[in-house]
Amino acid sequence: MSGAERPPVGVLIVDDDALVRAALSMILGGAPDIRVVGEATDGAEVPAAVAAYAPDVVLMDIRMPRVDGLTATEALRAGPEPPEVLVLTTFDADEQVLRALRAGAGGFLLKDTPPAEIVAAVRRVAAGEATLSPAVTRKLITHVTAPAATAGPDPRRERALRLLGGLTPREREVAVALGQGRTNAEISAELFMSVPTVKAYVSRLLARLELNNRVQVALLVHDAGLV
Repeated sequence: MSGAERPPVGVLIVDDDALVRAALSMILGGAPDIRVVGEATDGAEVPAAVAAYAPDVVLMDIRMPRVDGLTATEALRAGPEPPEVLVLTTFDADEQVLRALRAGAGGFLLKDTPPAEIVAAVRRVAAGEATLSPAVTRKLITHVTAPAATAGPDPRRERALRLLGGLTPREREVAVALGQGRTNAEISAELFMSVPTVKAYVSRLLARLELNNRVQVALLVHDAGLV
């Protein structure tokens, strides 16, 4: 199937602010390959909305009155065949970023992100690629490079090392490259693989590590202290 024949990416917008929903609908509606299939005003409405509209991507706010976007993301991504989630918010607190990404969100953008970049992010997340705003990336790097608060055992690091220790040497190389933020094309050039082979390795890593996306692989690599 050619690119022109592919159905548009269906997006569900979840935000309690009607003006924000309208603005996002206008931004995304201008892209020929994206279609806003529905809206929800709270995280509590997400399961029913996803069942009704079958979106490819959920554009999720964090702060909502009843069920926040992080809780909704965790519940959604824990279900069978969930849509991708792109978190879009005015807040970029470290704990929110990490919780969203560990829950399986494919990206985390701030609401001051330019419209063209929001559209591009939706496309990337729909294609299974991670996307983070520069401010969020800086926070993530700061978190994973910060020294441990205590000298005692680190359960998260021990778990990460155990999981990564079960990989083949080549799988481990690809995992580390993901932890360094490399794209498939960059991994292809660096490790002398074809891009389809890189994609196959990434899919294999997600299956073996029981993770949802490459961001979670990157976090696991950072938890293990390998980059």
